[in-house]
Amino acid sequence: MRLITTALVSATLAIAAPCATSAHAEPVGQRVRNLDYRIDMGVRNGSLTRAEASRLRTRLANVRRLEWRYRRNGLSTWERRDLNRRYDALSRAVRIQRHDRQTRWNHR
Repeated sequence: MRLITTALVSATLAIAAPCATSAHAEPVGQRVRNLDYRIDMGVRNGSLTRAEASRLRTRLANVRRLEWRYRRNGLSTWERRDLNRRYDALSRAVRIQRHDRQTRWNHR
């Protein structure tokens, strides 16, 4: 029984390990498209006000400009991590703004 349990735990860890290490395996272009789509959908369904969407789009444009500057000379490890942190922070901001109970219809 102990051998079976150990084997199951090992198999589970072996499957979960690649998932945990590939948190940013999604191509950057796809991350940008997903963020843009989430902002658009927030405006369409009313969970984002136009002002919130405008601020989020400005932040997205700023990160994309920074990414372009970083990529001119090739991305260093630090620059890649910095971009990932910025895209993660923007993703959190989109999630927070979409769920802050401030909608297009009840916002003054």
